[in-house]
Amino acid sequence: MTQITYDEVNLMLRLYDLRREKFPQGGEENTFIRMVISYWDMVAGIVNRGLINDELFFESNGEIWVVWDRMQSIVPTWRAAYKNPKLFSNIEDTCRRLEAWREKRAPGSSAAMRQVMEQARHRPAGS
Repeated sequence: MTQITYDEVNLMLRLYDLRREKFPQGGEENTFIRMVISYWDMVAGIVNRGLINDELFFESNGEIWVVWDRMQSIVPTWRAAYKNPKLFSNIEDTCRRLEAWREKRAPGSSAAMRQVMEQARHRPAGS
C-alpha cells in the first residue's frame, strides 16, 4: 500500500463536508442532479491531478462510479450539444481507473454492480 499523507486524508474529509453543505434537504430534482454531477466532476479533477491517492479515493468512493454509470449514455449527446468533446472527461477518466482497480481486487464486481443497478431501475417504487 502506498504512503498516504495527512493532507490527502484532510482533503478527503473536507470534500465530504463540502458535499453535505451543497446538498441540503429540499429543492428540485434537476438541481440536485446538476449538483451531484458537478461535484463529482470537480472531485475527479482533483483525483486525476494526483492530489488524492487513487487507492485511498477508490476504497471509499464508489458513488462516483454509480453517477458515471447512470450518466454515461447521455454524455455523447451533451458533448455534441455543447460542442465540448471533453465535457465530463474528469469523471470518465477517474471511473475508468476505479473500475480497473476494483476489477483487479474483485474480478466481476463491476458487472455484478451494473446488474443490481439495472434490476433496481426496473423495480416498482416502494418495493
